[in-house]
Amino acid sequence: MNRKKKINQTLKAKAKKMNAKRQKSNKPKYISKAERAAMAVQQAQDNADNLATAKADLANQAAQTDLVKD
Repeated sequence: MNRKKKINQTLKAKAKKMNAKRQKSNKPKYISKAERAAMAVQQAQDNADNLATAKADLANQAAQTDLVKD
């Protein structure tokens, strides 16, 4: 009986370990402080570019509406 119990115990432990390896982790990927800073700079630059583009688009629309009114 003791031998059967020990075999079942080891098989269950192996199955549990394999199941744990197959599960996807919910933890987010680690991003270093330097990478976070670089991402923040990139995002700020993108936001500035988008703002400049939006202003240019508004200016173009205003110019087109002035041409249509004339």
